[in-house]
Amino acid sequence: MRLRELSLAEFRSYKRLDAAFGPGPQVVVGQNAAGKTNLLEGVVLLSLGRSHRAHADQELIRWGATVARVAATITREPLSASLERLEVAVAAPGSGVQARKQIRVNGVGRRAEALSGLLRTVLFAPESMSLVSGPPVARRDELDALTAQLQPLHARALATYARALTQRNSLLRLIREGEAERDQLPYWDQVLIAEGAAIVERRMAALENLAAPLGAAHVEIAPAEAPLALTYETNAPARGGERPADALRRRLAETADKELWQGQTLVGPHRDDVRFLLGGRDLATFGSRGQQRTAILALKLAELDLLARHDGVAPLLLLDDVFSELDLDRRAHLVRRIRALPQAFVTTAALEDLDPALVAESTAWRVAGGELERLT
Repeated sequence: MRLRELSLAEFRSYKRLDAAFGPGPQVVVGQNAAGKTNLLEGVVLLSLGRSHRAHADQELIRWGATVARVAATITREPLSASLERLEVAVAAPGSGVQARKQIRVNGVGRRAEALSGLLRTVLFAPESMSLVSGPPVARRDELDALTAQLQPLHARALATYARALTQRNSLLRLIREGEAERDQLPYWDQVLIAEGAAIVERRMAALENLAAPLGAAHVEIAPAEAPLALTYETNAPARGGERPADALRRRLAETADKELWQGQTLVGPHRDDVRFLLGGRDLATFGSRGQQRTAILALKLAELDLLARHDGVAPLLLLDDVFSELDLDRRAHLVRRIRALPQAFVTTAALEDLDPALVAESTAWRVAGGELERLT
């Protein structure tokens, strides 16, 4: 996977940016708040159809502007040498643009899920370091990003489920306040069950496929450690013979009265979790900080391997100022993987923080004041 050209217009700190990138590692140097992360965020937006750090799309629009645009030209060699053009535009309320988010692939308007699988990425950022011990939503987002790149329909299911969940929660509150009737719930229940079950099934399939690469990556980094595994924790566990849809339907019935009392949906994939297990023990509870970081690095390397094996196209690795978070041994494993990829983007505050051999074979860029300047 290669990103050949990237254009940002009125996006975050960039008024206008147009850059062309060659193969191999691309190192972006800049001080904090210079725009390094914003650059990678634009790539993530084109990959997943959403930002990995914004709560609302409008946050992506540069201050004082009404529409932000991100576009890229990519090639998915060796699967295809042809170029594809991806574009995402985000409009602010009151901008006069009909759709708040517009997505085009080769000039044709598409849904967000159309991006899934076209520009596959693996993002490793400082916030990734809290994946093991952080909130469940971070682990769900990580798994969903991977799953959507393996199965593009997953993105559509997530969007439909989120809309149904919002509507169902609103209805539950209206019923609690006596402004609606319970017989209005079955419609949203069916949407929630159908899409929720599909989400759970795809998540579990992704974890099953990830198991072998994760185990291998962890052995590579920490051969003396106990085996590492991920397990899916659902709040609607299946009983004998039940499918995920059956289990979710049963749990909704069991929690119906409590949901009406609280005015919110209490079961479903929006409340599930993923646990890291080291030798069968919960890493969040029993693991040291070093063991947790090793597990997270192993997860990222496993994602790289799984996505590459999916169709023979290596994903684009995005490293956002993470070398300072890793010790020398872990850095060495990461550098070896970077050097084996067709292309990778690495941000850093100073070139001196990176492995000299990596810097020597990289194209270096400096970002400052919303401008990107090539150094080597």
